[in-house]
Amino acid sequence: MNLPPNVTSRAFERLAEIGAAAQGQALRVAVEGGGCSGFQYEIALDTRKDDDLVLEGNGEAVLIDEVSLPFLAGATIDFSEELIGARFVIDNPNATSSCGCGTSFSM
Repeated sequence: MNLPPNVTSRAFERLAEIGAAAQGQALRVAVEGGGCSGFQYEIALDTRKDDDLVLEGNGEAVLIDEVSLPFLAGATIDFSEELIGARFVIDNPNATSSCGCGTSFSM
């Protein structure tokens, strides 16, 4: 059985700062074909759909659709603040390689 993705407390804290739940939204993390390495992450605020896996913490939620779930099994969704900017990041143990920007990967 595949492990579900994990969301760090830092990611949930950032969603709370944004006020996603107060706006009736959650962070959607999806995997789509494309990108320079074959697959790419799509990360955006969205509303819940019936078939979503919902990961909750700190009064906030992260949504993952059924199709993306196998690609994100065991992954960690985090929030990173660096000199080059702040963003949600995904540490995906299923990725065999990724591009320099971190939004594209291959399996």
